[in-house]
Amino acid sequence: MGKKPVILVIDDEPANFDVIEILLFKDGYELHHQDNGADAIASLDRINPDIILLDVMMPDMDGIEVCQQIKSDRQWQHIPIIIVTALADKEDLARCLDAGADDFISKPINSTELRARVISMLRIKSQYDRLQETMLLREEMMQTIVHDLRNPLIGILLGCDSLRGLELPDRATRRIDQISKAIEQMRLLIDDILTIGRIEANKLILNRTKIDMTDLTKTVLAGFAPIAQRKQIAIVSEFTDEPTYISGDLYLIRRVLDNLIDNALKFSPQKSSVTIKVGCLPKNPDRQDLIKIQVIDEGVGISSHQKQVIFEKYEVGNIVLGVSQIGLGLSFCKMTLEAHQGSISVTNNQPQGSIFTIFLNRQ
Repeated sequence: MGKKPVILVIDDEPANFDVIEILLFKDGYELHHQDNGADAIASLDRINPDIILLDVMMPDMDGIEVCQQIKSDRQWQHIPIIIVTALADKEDLARCLDAGADDFISKPINSTELRARVISMLRIKSQYDRLQETMLLREEMMQTIVHDLRNPLIGILLGCDSLRGLELPDRATRRIDQISKAIEQMRLLIDDILTIGRIEANKLILNRTKIDMTDLTKTVLAGFAPIAQRKQIAIVSEFTDEPTYISGDLYLIRRVLDNLIDNALKFSPQKSSVTIKVGCLPKNPDRQDLIKIQVIDEGVGISSHQKQVIFEKYEVGNIVLGVSQIGLGLSFCKMTLEAHQGSISVTNNQPQGSIFTIFLNRQ
């Protein structure tokens, strides 16, 4: 026998819960009652409801505020909420929808209508649960495959290293170097995928140290100097004289800078420039001091639509001939920075190109 569907009724009037309990008694649901919004929200972990029946007119915290709080929480926002209300004004109902409500039922409650709406919402919740199970299975398979890719990559790298000890023609040596670089890029991509998976599963543990963002940025830029020189791209840097320390995971923050600068060079035409700025926002008593980092290019730019989705997984922005685009780099950057309580955004450069801006808490 499957698990009984769990229904949480949030209503400050016990008599209203009694009515719902009587109407749904024969359907075999597991019913719970909370008489105020704060206790209801606090009970979600314990009750883990499949549906919430929510009264609007409650003291202290009304139903609309309860709905907003539940729907703003990633852990609970998928739970269908049926508003149970005596309100009939369209503006009031619109406010409920704006708060995230999934359905309505009017007071006094009709038995047939209540049962039908509950069944409808349970069907939606069941579909969501099956989708989540499928996505979890897909993620687990992806993580397994990614882990299994490490060993052959290491084998190829070791093979390249052993070949370097032989006397080979210059052309063969260059090919070995190209293979090594490609394998290193694949290894870093695998690390990014694993990091994204850990962040999504709330299993990422940051190895925090004190990082000087000015020194780190200079180090990263030095590594890209040969690429910029080959493409005839000028790298312009502007650094503040103020201390730019943060508390963060050095490896992950460096990968963020690597991704952004690599993208800027990829999408910039020859004989253009890429500008990197590291500075501090003016002191403000209303917020923590912030480090501001900008990567500015003169490339193809990003459309208004792409700005809304470019930080999502597998979104690649403008397709550029000859430029490899997988669509994980910016997603990795966003998720990594958010794990550090930071942020990233993109705006247009004038007359052409993009400006990626990072904010991180200053230590």
